[in-house]
Amino acid sequence: MPQVTSLPEPAADTRLDALSVNTIRMLSADIVQRANSGHPGLPLGAAPMAYVLWTRFLRFNPQDPHWPNRDRFILSAGHGSALLYSLLHLTGYDLPLAELQRFRQVGSMTPGHPESFRTPGVEVTTGPLGQGFGNAVGVALSEAFLAATYNREGHPLIDHYTYGIAGDGDLMEGVSAEAASLAGHLKLGKLIFLYDDNDISLDGPTRLAFTENVLARFDAYGWHTQRVSDGNDLAAIETAIRAAQAETERPSLISVKTIIGFGSPQQGTAKVHGNPLGEENLRKAKEFFGWDPTQAFFVPDPVREHLREPGRRGAALQARWEEGLAAYETTFPAEAAQWHQAFAGELPDGWDAGLPVFTPAGGALATRQASGKALQALKARVPWLIGGSADLASSNEMPTGGEESFQPGSYANRNVWFGVREHGMGAVLNGMASHRGVRVYGGTFLTFSDYMRGAIRLAALTEAPVTYVFTHDSIALGEDGPTHQPVEHVTALRTIPNLTVIRPADANETVAAWRLAMGRMKGPVALILTRQKLPILDQERYAPAANLARGAYILSEAAGTPELILIATGSEVQLALGAQEVLQGEGVRVRVVSMPSWELFEAQDLAYRETVLPPAVRKRVAVEAGITFGWYKYVTSEGAVVGIDRFGESGPGEEVMQAFGFTVENVCKQARAVLKGATS
Repeated sequence: MPQVTSLPEPAADTRLDALSVNTIRMLSADIVQRANSGHPGLPLGAAPMAYVLWTRFLRFNPQDPHWPNRDRFILSAGHGSALLYSLLHLTGYDLPLAELQRFRQVGSMTPGHPESFRTPGVEVTTGPLGQGFGNAVGVALSEAFLAATYNREGHPLIDHYTYGIAGDGDLMEGVSAEAASLAGHLKLGKLIFLYDDNDISLDGPTRLAFTENVLARFDAYGWHTQRVSDGNDLAAIETAIRAAQAETERPSLISVKTIIGFGSPQQGTAKVHGNPLGEENLRKAKEFFGWDPTQAFFVPDPVREHLREPGRRGAALQARWEEGLAAYETTFPAEAAQWHQAFAGELPDGWDAGLPVFTPAGGALATRQASGKALQALKARVPWLIGGSADLASSNEMPTGGEESFQPGSYANRNVWFGVREHGMGAVLNGMASHRGVRVYGGTFLTFSDYMRGAIRLAALTEAPVTYVFTHDSIALGEDGPTHQPVEHVTALRTIPNLTVIRPADANETVAAWRLAMGRMKGPVALILTRQKLPILDQERYAPAANLARGAYILSEAAGTPELILIATGSEVQLALGAQEVLQGEGVRVRVVSMPSWELFEAQDLAYRETVLPPAVRKRVAVEAGITFGWYKYVTSEGAVVGIDRFGESGPGEEVMQAFGFTVENVCKQARAVLKGATS
């Protein structure tokens, strides 16, 4: 199977090049003007570099946007989406001109910022600046892992580049700095970014806030850097990209000096960044480029034919690659079977057979410890399960053996040391998941989920199958104090659509949570885990932990028709069970409901939900070591919540919990008040 690189390109035609670049510019400007909304400045300035990349380097097949060995292109500066849509349309993707004319309209295939689940050819969802940069690092990381795992001598199954365009705003954002630092350390040499260096951000000149030497910074990160002084010099851009390809041990950043809004009367100013040109300025821009100002969305026939050629070359490359894949399947059948399964998003037979089962006789166990044991068992049976922690692997209970670390020269290993880079980790995980062929996870303390919230939100928006391991889940972590004690975080995560949040009550619920997360092909899952040890619930006495999949279930039934329901999550389930025992000793019929996941519970049908929480039983108490916001929809107007609506305190975990009323005694007190109709 020969290495798939490229096919011969036609001889250069400088006039056709210029006409093609200007077609991309004018089409993008028309897109924005028709919508009367958008960002024309980047497409007008960056069209030449995008044209060179797409026509002379990028390997893709518009007829099969998901060809596994395609090059990936990521527009990190997603506000310039009109540029990407123009390229996708012109190169033959299933993006009709009519959709370009519906730019930024409800239900169109051309939203204001690129959405990977909406538009063919869009690799990742970008727009929040810096996120696409981090995604690209994740894509390149997945490429390196898969190449090391599957490629054999003469059989390069995975061998592609990850390209991107980033702007000044992307490189100002801290998430890109975190991701760039990691990429440099990992020597991801097949990652190449073009930097649209135009000296303008939304509010004005970058000299007001951004005067650092960007290339020197990236040099320090371990990147290969170059500068192209004229963003309209196609030959210089091509030369720089070829030099970047020749550098195999360092990712590359090419600073291309452009003029934002080039060719328009407002070029070089912030006015052209985020507003349509306006009819008069658009007319003048078209005249500048020798375009007919009376025509909109005009594509010359020679340009349309010319820009279809890269896709045709890509289709031929894919055909050659598929021939090689067939040879690979014959020579390496086991590896090929694994490859197909991984890229299909499936799991191997018996993937969950090795998951541990815990009994009370084994002693108490923190849910973070149970998670570590489950993860170890899963990695033994799912060879494409890869991830790591933001420098907290020992606390998150993740595999940390040096022989398992993903490092330069050891790309087949599956433990990624993300370093203290939570936000970067989140963005990288999204990129890894978007590549396909891997299942990914990442861990940190729950309180630091705030640092990566932007990336979590995008994972939820794109339904990326990412698993987050958030440990040290409450004020019970103790002495580190309120800076590290999450109070509002579980509720905050629950507010993100498409994110499934699970706070298991013991080790067996934790295993059930991992089983659910692994079986979930769409959407991220956040596991909320304890630092402190918890007793193992006796599954012969209580309902089995497998019920976690329904979000909430009757863990311990009342002795007769319940008159009070205690609802709890995580470590507080033990308090609910203790209170049930006390109250039932007083003659109160109490049901205990374990509710590890609101999202899973809300997905159940009404009949099931009313079985667990009967509308007739309105006396309810919820117990969770977090803010009370949101719980009242479950406890009704006649119930109460034992929670914490302030920050915690530094001290031994058990003492902190007691100080804030997380005791059996206080739960009983609140329950009695609810029964009397006098909640406090």
